[in-house]
Amino acid sequence: MSQLRIAVLNAAHQDENTTRNFRRELDASLSEFDATDGEVPNDYDYDGAVVTGSRSSVYWDDDWMQPVKGWVDEAIDHDIPFLGVCWGHQLLADVLGGTVTDMGAYEVGYSEIERLGDSRLFDGISEEFLAFTSHSDEVTELPPGATPLAENEYSNHGFRKDRVFGVQFHPEYDTKTARELVHRKELSDERLESILDEITRENYRQACEAKLVFDNFLEFVRDVSAVDVSAEVGNDASASLGCSD
Repeated sequence: MSQLRIAVLNAAHQDENTTRNFRRELDASLSEFDATDGEVPNDYDYDGAVVTGSRSSVYWDDDWMQPVKGWVDEAIDHDIPFLGVCWGHQLLADVLGGTVTDMGAYEVGYSEIERLGDSRLFDGISEEFLAFTSHSDEVTELPPGATPLAENEYSNHGFRKDRVFGVQFHPEYDTKTARELVHRKELSDERLESILDEITRENYRQACEAKLVFDNFLEFVRDVSAVDVSAEVGNDASASLGCSD
């Protein structure tokens, strides 16, 4: 089967780490768009789409967000499968009718997260797993009809609605990204040192289990694409039969 075509809406304000991380984790043909510069695809000719993290909040009134939300809304209507990470998780929830708010705290560092039931997005991932987190906003109300997939004491960490998935944690992060992010944050010296002490090879290796969400998402996209192609072939065959009667 040919490589999947995935649109990546990069909302990370031109952070080179984000481009590197998603290109490493997504085994597909990627078309990347700088969302913060107002770039979105011109069409919906993609097998799937991914929305990255961002230092922005989805409830801000930044000019660049409206085109992004508009394209995402239309792409969902076109049945394109989506995976949102951190800010992308929140944006997808917002577009689908959920609620995103400031949670009054900042979760950062390697966190324990609990799965809620079974989901193919979390196939192969333990019921309790480690992942790097960095967020002060949360999805306080899931979109109508959405299913929660993961959580911890801070917030919801995963949901699904139809062909749309979101995860609040950062499965794509490597140790370089984590360290640079923490140094950019306004943290007390004590908290900064504590978080940096967590960014070890051992914790990174343990958190690599969470990277399976990328493979699982792409497998889901392949299955959806196969079903859609079969349906189109069936419709074409039915139309041909109808014309011959």
